[in-house]
Amino acid sequence: MAALLEHESQIFLELFHRDGLVVCARGLGIDRLLLRFLRLYCEPASLVLVLNTSPAEEEYFIDQLRSDGVVHLPRRVTNEIANNTRYEFYTQGGVIFATSRILVVDFLTDRIPANLITGILVYKAHKIIESCQEAFILRLYRQKNKQGFIKAFTDNAVAFNTGFCHVERVMKNLFVGKLYLWPRFHIAVHSFLEKHKPEVVEIHVAMTPAMLAIQTAILDILNACLKELKRYNPTLEVEDLSLENAIAKPFDKTIRHYLDPLWHQLGAKTKSLVQDLKILRTLLLYLTQYDCVTFLNLLESLKASEKAFGENSGWLFLDSSTSMFVNARARVYRIADEKLNQKGKGSGSEKRDVKKENELKRELVLESNPKWEALREVLKEIENENKNSDSLGQVLICASDDRACAQLREYIIAGAEAFLTRLYNKTFGKDEKAGEVWIKDRNTINSKGNAKPDTGPQAKKAKLTASKQNKQKKQQDRTLIQMIGKTEEEKREEVEVEDNKELSGSQEGNTEERIPEDFDLNLPSDCYYGIFKDPLTIIHPLQGCGDPYALTRVLQEVEPRYVVLYDAELTFVRQLEIYKASRPGKPLRVYFLIYGGSTEEQRYLTTLRKEKEAFEKLIREKASMVVPEEREGRDETNLDLLRDARPASVSADTRKAGGQEQKGVQQTIIVDMREFRSELPSLIHRRGIDIEPVTLEVGDYILTPDICVERKSISDLIGSLNNGRLYAQCVSMCRYYKRPVLLIEFDPNKPFSLIPRGSLQPEISSNDVTSKLTLLTLHFPKLRILWCPSPHATAELFEELKQNHPQPDAETAMSVTADSEILPESDKYNPGPQDFLLKMPGVNAKNCRALMTHVKSIAELVTLSKDELSKILGNAANATQLFDFIHLTYAEALAKGKSKT
Repeated sequence: MAALLEHESQIFLELFHRDGLVVCARGLGIDRLLLRFLRLYCEPASLVLVLNTSPAEEEYFIDQLRSDGVVHLPRRVTNEIANNTRYEFYTQGGVIFATSRILVVDFLTDRIPANLITGILVYKAHKIIESCQEAFILRLYRQKNKQGFIKAFTDNAVAFNTGFCHVERVMKNLFVGKLYLWPRFHIAVHSFLEKHKPEVVEIHVAMTPAMLAIQTAILDILNACLKELKRYNPTLEVEDLSLENAIAKPFDKTIRHYLDPLWHQLGAKTKSLVQDLKILRTLLLYLTQYDCVTFLNLLESLKASEKAFGENSGWLFLDSSTSMFVNARARVYRIADEKLNQKGKGSGSEKRDVKKENELKRELVLESNPKWEALREVLKEIENENKNSDSLGQVLICASDDRACAQLREYIIAGAEAFLTRLYNKTFGKDEKAGEVWIKDRNTINSKGNAKPDTGPQAKKAKLTASKQNKQKKQQDRTLIQMIGKTEEEKREEVEVEDNKELSGSQEGNTEERIPEDFDLNLPSDCYYGIFKDPLTIIHPLQGCGDPYALTRVLQEVEPRYVVLYDAELTFVRQLEIYKASRPGKPLRVYFLIYGGSTEEQRYLTTLRKEKEAFEKLIREKASMVVPEEREGRDETNLDLLRDARPASVSADTRKAGGQEQKGVQQTIIVDMREFRSELPSLIHRRGIDIEPVTLEVGDYILTPDICVERKSISDLIGSLNNGRLYAQCVSMCRYYKRPVLLIEFDPNKPFSLIPRGSLQPEISSNDVTSKLTLLTLHFPKLRILWCPSPHATAELFEELKQNHPQPDAETAMSVTADSEILPESDKYNPGPQDFLLKMPGVNAKNCRALMTHVKSIAELVTLSKDELSKILGNAANATQLFDFIHLTYAEALAKGKSKT
């Protein structure tokens, strides 16, 4: 394992001596810090739990420790480990990764030796507010263990910008009293990295005039959409809805933050504008990220889609939109001049013929991506350096995602012209003649475009590559557009171009004309795209890998001398700084390609600024933060560890109806295991009520032997009503419990409406949610519906419902299944005849039980006289109704009815 850097050692020592929350800048190696702590506690004498890690992250940490020679590697607790062997598993010590749900259950059932735990390490600690399970685990741990440590790590300072006192609430949930802030501008970090900074070559690539025009048009439309959004929603006059933020990555989250609470009240226009903003941001990304054909294809597909031309989306009709389409098409093709004068003349069929003919006579321009040329120049420079050097330097090229990587690889292999031609034919050549679309001699095109003719090796290579592509048509007969959603392996196969013997001799020694060898590298990541083996040159995506540490692994394995950042990402830029600092004396050159004056550059600068502002805010908060002495919970004075939060009005109930009997009895609620994804079990436990986690088939919470609760959120309720699942659940609850309850929980900050605005219908409809809910209550008279505005209100309500009632039994609750024959004593009747009886006139929920007690079967019921029925039912009118229903024919019943009137 690589030694810690100066500033990393300082962070490690601070956190080792005093528990706390470390907030680092992105890319500064928070994983290296956690890895050092894992290394420290990987021994049987310790028992350390790690929270908030994903399986891929756990795999990375275990791999790193294994390569470092650690014997007692971290272990994982999964469902495969039997419940009765868990205690022994924990007592073996070492570092343990476990899912939150398993840990909660193990703490509640004492399957984990809480007093023996050395400490807990919390990764990605900024999520500890949203993730209630981790906070619940930490509280259970602190209640049972006052000595162990809690150390938390995060590199997402921007996450603390949202909400009121976010960092303070996170620290309260973590039970830590110290906040350690390590921004990139920290004096220790800055001074150390300055000593070991890599050689950086910034290349500001100029966008083509057409690209600039398209970017301006998209920004104009974005601005117009934002103004419309504010006009329709005056309450959204906030700084966050600025054009600068609209082009940044987190904008979707920002707008959702403001609109989610009132989404059900928004008109169709507002919802459409939100969708338009998302589409426009995608267009901006495609403009700088991919080629002209891919961008035009996206634009044309938007125009063709019915949604985009709906009455609510008006941006396609703006002048800026016209400019965008014109320039996007001009980057790909132009129509022959002699056909332009035929526009607007002749009949409709003639116009269609002219249009078809124009499509076939298009002169392809196929504007190359300016960054491609810059990348080719960089690769030439690297190759020349390698020629004059004793040792070859490995090259790593980083692009944003898989599609960008695949395109770059094909460009480097085949050249821009051949690649774009093939892509055009596959994307827009949808009929048999599309393959005949031809490119005029470059001299002809360039004479019209005032550019120099290309007669150099690139032109020769394009012809050779074209012949090569014909031979390999079967392997390459798919477009990159069709690769979305496929695995990395399939993508690599589809852009693979095999060695061509024709070209190997004539193009030896020229980077742009060398053909790659088949790659079978033993690299830890499976996302890379290989180009050359000598020197090793690979392309790797910055995002979208299954392994979050894929790039870290590649840096360690390949040890590149040259890194080309085709796309800029803040985290990886910092990662390269750490990589260089950890290898003192070894050269590293970073080529930084970025479009000058583009939204791409602005996005990068905005990310930098937002992180800097977030740290400045945290520094100010830390200066004014008041941390109570008992925050760490190492004694009983921390109020957050108390388990009796009942209001004074219900704390002492001395009524005779069971109040005395309940004295000294510990309250218990049986909770289904799946419910631990919600906050409610944690709040119930905090109120001093014990929780028994078991797997329930009927109900979610068993409060008493008679009360069974099925908990639903609004979305769950609507889904369960629509698919009939709720009906089946209510049948089971009503059959096995005297007091079945349907609990509907909603968020008070997010108002909801079961009925869409303006669509109140006086009649019952089979598609209406309220109608279905009404029918449910009519069909199940015993069912009670509770509406709760929050989990806190639900927990208090449960406590009140349990007062003066006996405690439920877990074994009995688990034995109740949908097909169970174990019924309450009063319900030992066949449910079929019960339902049949209740449908008869004169029989209701009150007298049905008496009728079933006195009468053995339907056959016996038919033989009873009216007087006998009257005695059993206790009501002469009900007896007459039932007797007449059984014995009178339809005609007799009609005649009787008329005689009465």
